[in-house]
Amino acid sequence: KIRKTSAEEVLIAEKLLTESEKTLRYEEEIFVETRENKVRAQSAIDQADQNLLVIRERILERLECDPTKLLEIAQIHEGQQVPDLDSAMKRFDRLIRERDNMGPVNLRAELETKELTEKISMIETEKNDLTTAISRLRQGISNLNKEARQRLVTSFEEVNNHFKNLFERLFGGGRAKLALTESDDPLQAGLEIYASPPGKKLQNLSLLSGGEQTITAIALLFAVFLTNPAPICVLDEVDAALDDANVDRFCLLLSEIADAGDTRFLVITHHRMTMSRMDRLYGVTMPEQGISQLVSVNLRKAEQIRATAY
Repeated sequence: KIRKTSAEEVLIAEKLLTESEKTLRYEEEIFVETRENKVRAQSAIDQADQNLLVIRERILERLECDPTKLLEIAQIHEGQQVPDLDSAMKRFDRLIRERDNMGPVNLRAELETKELTEKISMIETEKNDLTTAISRLRQGISNLNKEARQRLVTSFEEVNNHFKNLFERLFGGGRAKLALTESDDPLQAGLEIYASPPGKKLQNLSLLSGGEQTITAIALLFAVFLTNPAPICVLDEVDAALDDANVDRFCLLLSEIADAGDTRFLVITHHRMTMSRMDRLYGVTMPEQGISQLVSVNLRKAEQIRATAY
């Protein structure tokens, strides 16, 4: 019985051994296949690494950028489907052409940018300075215009008052006035002269006769001299259109203004009455044909000598 049991156990053990050997051979075959797959996979990995290295070098050479930034440059977000090869190649060729059309890279671009930035900053500073200067200049002009208007109005009123008085004196009556026209701004306005000799209505200067215009102009001229005297005044033939009565009034007024102020009057005239009222006469004579000679007569001194003689 024990023998029979042992024989059965041996049979079972031999069966297990056979199955184990079979399993072992199967596992060995799988192991060999797995090792071969591993070798092939390692070879593929090595080849992929080599290809990746070549691709990185080509990217650096052709695109001149880090391969890790390709998706960002290509505007492909993570998880987004990569475009097909043909579309990508067409876009790549187009971008290459656009880059080539831009011309060579300017290696001094950064330096030039810095220089231009500094220049722009300097120009902006100068612009601000000019803006400030313009603002100050405009303010100065405004102040000058304001002061000029005040002075002009003051001087105008003073000249106008003198003009009215002198006109009435030279004409023996009548009235006259000055008026600013065409603008409310005294600096932009024009000037009109209105005069009314005795017996006539007030009218524009251009409507008066020649003699009346002359007397009115003399009154205005002397009004200006009374307001702002000048050291020298030259009067050229101002009495040519006047009769003796008006010449007498003109000479009397001229004498009073000359005595009252420091203005020296030089009168050019052919009128005998005017010449007789001057302090000194200057003239040109021709004692011989073709020879001119300047002569002068001090009338004041001559009168003193004459008075002494009597």
